[in-house]
Amino acid sequence: MSRLRIFDEHQPQHPLSVHDDHADIARALSKVGVRFEQWQANQPVAPGASQEAVIAAYHADIARLMREEGYQSVDVISLTPDHPDRAVLRQKFLSEHTHSEDEVRFFVAGAGQFTLHIGDKVYDVLCEQGDLIGVPDGTRHWFDMSESPYFVAIRLFTNKEGWVANFTGSDIATQFPRMTPLANAA
Repeated sequence: MSRLRIFDEHQPQHPLSVHDDHADIARALSKVGVRFEQWQANQPVAPGASQEAVIAAYHADIARLMREEGYQSVDVISLTPDHPDRAVLRQKFLSEHTHSEDEVRFFVAGAGQFTLHIGDKVYDVLCEQGDLIGVPDGTRHWFDMSESPYFVAIRLFTNKEGWVANFTGSDIATQFPRMTPLANAA
């Protein structure tokens, strides 16, 4: 189940509020300029499906976002607990950073945890299958996939070079809860 925990940036042990209703999550994130939607596949996507099959299943939604927001490229990232580079890939995203473009991810399968540092609040968003999150450019954030990652996500970019991070140098990400592995991710 998707979840949003909102923390004071100085109180990582105790959330100010917790939301697990999709509409409540979308409303709370919308107030700080973050897009949060649920999508349905037009056709089933089986584990291990090719990038082309995943993109085809969500073609209408991808085309809509590309038209609305000017995204130039799309790809699919897929990680499982047995991926040989999972620890290196996890570490790459765990430090607070920003981007010069929106970071848009749609979770086809599994889950990932986006944590956003906006003003004096920290928004910890557990995204699961069917969730799309759009983190605006310049937003301080980090991403965790757990020690045993299991997710398939569609990524949309305005920069054809793909993911380019500007690290803030802050250690705030080390102070907040990490993602725990999904029980069904084997």
